[in-house]
Amino acid sequence: MATYNAAPLQKLIEYFERLPGIGSKTAQRLAYYVLNLPVSEAKAFANAIIDAKEKIHYCKVCCNFTDDELCPICKSTARDSSVICVVEDPRDVAAFERTQEYNGLYHVLHGTISPLNGVGPNEIYIKELLERIKDDNIKEVIMSTNPTVEGEATAIYISRLLKPMCIKVTRLAYGIPVGGDLEYADEVTLARALEGRSEI
Repeated sequence: MATYNAAPLQKLIEYFERLPGIGSKTAQRLAYYVLNLPVSEAKAFANAIIDAKEKIHYCKVCCNFTDDELCPICKSTARDSSVICVVEDPRDVAAFERTQEYNGLYHVLHGTISPLNGVGPNEIYIKELLERIKDDNIKEVIMSTNPTVEGEATAIYISRLLKPMCIKVTRLAYGIPVGGDLEYADEVTLARALEGRSEI
């Protein structure tokens, strides 16, 4: 397909198109926006990307993103260190923190078990979770993987590994979203909503 853009602009558009959820029109809009930035701001933007890529790594305890040896959550003495919330992705940690309802620690798996995609238990951070539980005084592990086939399979797999350690393993209650209509909910969601019901 012929392009009418200058080569550096076209390259910038193509890189934006590689980002998840960015189509060709949005990529073009972002590229033109960057072109219109003052040189100092464009350089600061580029440096922020390089800085994040070079300095961000996994926390040695919970495997969340950090620029230090430990992430701020693992460093905090105000957190409840007897509870670990197991999530698939660092973005899930951010989602929980926004609720301001959870005060325990986290463990980030960086994926789920998915044999169809060639992802087994050794490809995600399960071993690191088990090591933590052996060493620390953990009383409860909250399995907070997504309610997908892979997420459920991962939660069940980990819970079976933890059972012999006499640790309480819980699963997030899934159900009807606030503002949702029952008639549009699928059977699994309704079943989960019933299971997770609480007294009012």
